[in-house]
Amino acid sequence: MRLRTRSSSALVLTAALASGCALLPQDPPPEPPRSAPGRPVEVLPDDPLSDDLRAYYAEIEDDRIAARLMRIDDGADDVVITPARLAETYIDIALHEEHSGPFNRSGRSSVLRRWEVPVRYRMEFGASSSRQARVDDYRTVRELTARLGTASGHAISVAPLGQSEGNFHVLTLSESERRDAGARIRELVPGISDGAVRLITDMPRETFCLVMAFSRDGSAEYSEALAIVRSEHPDLTRAACYHEELTQGLGLASDSSRARPSIFNDDQEFALLTPFDLLLLRIHYDPRLQPGMTEREARPIIFSIASELVAGAS
Repeated sequence: MRLRTRSSSALVLTAALASGCALLPQDPPPEPPRSAPGRPVEVLPDDPLSDDLRAYYAEIEDDRIAARLMRIDDGADDVVITPARLAETYIDIALHEEHSGPFNRSGRSSVLRRWEVPVRYRMEFGASSSRQARVDDYRTVRELTARLGTASGHAISVAPLGQSEGNFHVLTLSESERRDAGARIRELVPGISDGAVRLITDMPRETFCLVMAFSRDGSAEYSEALAIVRSEHPDLTRAACYHEELTQGLGLASDSSRARPSIFNDDQEFALLTPFDLLLLRIHYDPRLQPGMTEREARPIIFSIASELVAGAS
């Protein structure tokens, strides 16, 4: 599900579906949390809006896994990657826009948009996220960040938990926390439009997570971004959200039916970033390409890069 809009800043929103697991009625009640020696028991605030969502996303994830979706392998044996396939997939994802709502794609050409300044992810959690969930999610993002930085050749890092410095904000929130996050969002992204804030605070449950990347003053160079992940998601779904949104916020903003094996495909076949996705990212940050390039300008360069990458991988 992808949507692209504009405000005073060029705004890109991607919304990706994902899913989890819940206690069955016949299961015994969970034991109360036990404190480590010297550490008080962690008491999390109760969000009454979260219970149904946890069950909803858990059922979807279970159904997808049963249907052999949300794969965590690399899919390397599924498809023969040719230079033409790699290049055309990249053009679909990086140089075409999606408009008119989450399920309608116009296919209209766009210009190349990416970061030129270093990217620094900054993670922020609502009070509903436990200490262990924060540590686990941070580890997921730290490992993902290393892969993205290596593949792109761009400076990409993640701030230590609790630090406030960053230009790519990643908020993991419960339903109530997200609905009440308008003031915090405006604080993190000064000048964000009311419409963009509502896309977050009014996010329907069918939208599992999303990212907005901003270009100031009509530039094709991103300067800041904001990703939203639901804390109600089970582990694999939450990891899938981090992988997709934090990568799409780097400039690979659309989906393509020809993207396989890839997370940039609405079929949800793959949950996590694949080697093919990393090749797409490598093309995107190749110095021979520049922000603002049109498809016509970039196409011959893209095919040249794709040929080099496929030859190097064989």
